Amino acid sequence: MPVPAQPKIYHIIHADRLASVVADGCLWCDAIMGPRAAAGTTIGMSAIKQRRLQSLLNSRPGLKVGDCVPFYFCPRSIMLFLIHRGNHPDMPYHGGQGPILHLESDLHATVAWAEQHDRRWAFTLSNAGANYFEDRCEIAQLGEINWGAVHASKWAGTGVSSLVKEGKQAEFLVEQKFPWELVERIGVSAPRWAQSLADQLRSCAHQPRIEIMRDWYY
Repeated sequence: MPVPAQPKIYHIIHADRLASVVADGCLWCDAIMGPRAAAGTTIGMSAIKQRRLQSLLNSRPGLKVGDCVPFYFCPRSIMLFLIHRGNHPDMPYHGGQGPILHLESDLHATVAWAEQHDRRWAFTLSNAGANYFEDRCEIAQLGEINWGAVHASKWAGTGVSSLVKEGKQAEFLVEQKFPWELVERIGVSAPRWAQSLADQLRSCAHQPRIEIMRDWYY
């Protein structure tokens, strides 16, 4: 599958974290959020977060995965599946996928912002939380991502190569922070979340589109 003409990137958060993102005007990386008293529900796995704080990017010397705000290249990620199942022993969150929001942004607009503000960016070809991954930092290298795997609806099971699961977890990383104004759309699981967000963002200067996207969920 070729590189999409206008690739999008996706960050997932619990709905009760959105207020702090809007108040700060950005998403912060784990290296900054870790020492702070987080407002709202954390949905990640602490052991993996700790590993990411130590994992260096080969393409950006000195930059660690945990120094970056992470995104997937697709909604309905494998991470969301683990949240949906709620039975992973290392995941403290067991509230299901209903309150999880997808924040959608444009990759090219993000790169332009990052370069304008002297923020490094990179992308990985698989899960940046794993013990081994490859990373890149050139737009011309986007074709190395397994886009067929990224957009696959079936990524495990009989007859499915393990390369699909690996490729689907490719990540886009932005150094330190990601501005709220680059969020173009928020995908939610049900009307109740759409209405709640609309009420919450009513007075915000930047108001992304809010859409009920059932096919972004399990």
